[in-house]
Amino acid sequence: MSLLLNELGNGIFLGAFFGLVALGYSMVYGILRLINFAHGDFFMVAAFVSYTILGAVLVGHNSHGQWWTLLWVGVVVMVITGGLNMLANQIIYRPMRRAAILSLMIAAIGLSQILENGVLVTPQWGATYLVYPVTSPPAGFNLGSNHYTWAQLIIVLVSGLLALGTYFLVGRTLLGKAMRAVSEDRIAAMLMGVNVDLVIAIVFFIGGALAGAAAVMTGVYYGQINYLMGFTVGLEAFTAAVLGGIGNIGGAMLGGLVLGVVQSIGTAVFGSEWAIVVAFGALVLMLWFRPTGLLGERVARRM
Repeated sequence: MSLLLNELGNGIFLGAFFGLVALGYSMVYGILRLINFAHGDFFMVAAFVSYTILGAVLVGHNSHGQWWTLLWVGVVVMVITGGLNMLANQIIYRPMRRAAILSLMIAAIGLSQILENGVLVTPQWGATYLVYPVTSPPAGFNLGSNHYTWAQLIIVLVSGLLALGTYFLVGRTLLGKAMRAVSEDRIAAMLMGVNVDLVIAIVFFIGGALAGAAAVMTGVYYGQINYLMGFTVGLEAFTAAVLGGIGNIGGAMLGGLVLGVVQSIGTAVFGSEWAIVVAFGALVLMLWFRPTGLLGERVARRM
C-alpha cells in the first residue's frame, strides 16, 4: 500500500507536466483540427532559453534570490515561447490553412526537425546534457513512509492553477466564447465579426506559454536538459491529450494525470525500461474501449 501511494503521488506529479503540454495540443486541435507535432519541441526550446537566461542573471545571487529570479524568468520564457509559437503559426500554418490537413501535419514535422537540429548545432547548447542553473532542494514532507519534496507540491499546484486559468479563459470569457465559435464553425464566426486569425494566433500563444512553464519546471526538478527532451515529452503529452479526448481542455489535464499514474505504477512494477510500453499500451486499450477518449464526447462542442 505504501508503494502504491508513493507511485500514485509520483504519477500525479508526472501527469502535471504531461497535462500542461497536452493543453497546447488540445487547444490547437480544437481550433484547426491540426496535430501540431512541433509542440513538444517548443517545450524543448523553452528549456534551453530559460537555461541561457538563468545562467546569465544568476551570477552572484544567493539561494533566496535564485527563486525570485526563477519566477520572473519563468514568466519571460512563457512570453517568449508563446511568441515563437504564434510566429510559427503566422509564417507556416496560416499561409497553409487552406491546404489539406496532411500537408499541415507534414509542415509541423518539418518545423519540429528545424527546432531540434537548430538547438543541436547551436554552439552554446549542442547535443550534450546541460546542467540546469537552478535545481530543486530535497527538503519536503512525509506522508506515512513516503517522502515528497516541496518542489513536487509547488509544481503540481502551479500546473493546476495554470490549467484552471486556461479552463476559465476558454469557458467563461468573451475571448473563450470566440475560441469556441471558431472551433465550431470558422466561417460562421467570421461572418459574426470574430477576428478568426487573431483568435487562432492567441490559441497558439497560450499553448506555447503553457509549454514554456512546463519546460522551466522540468528543468528545475530534473536538473538537466537535452535537445531530444521535446520529442519524448511531446509524444507522451500527445498521448495524454488523446487519452483525455483531444480538443477538450479538462480532458487534456485528466489524460495527463491518468497517463502519469499509469506510467509511474507500470514503471514500479515492470521497470523503467517499460515506461513507454506501458504508456502506449494504456493508450491502445483506452482507444479500444473508448475511441473518443475519457471526455471525448464534448470535443465537437467545446475545446
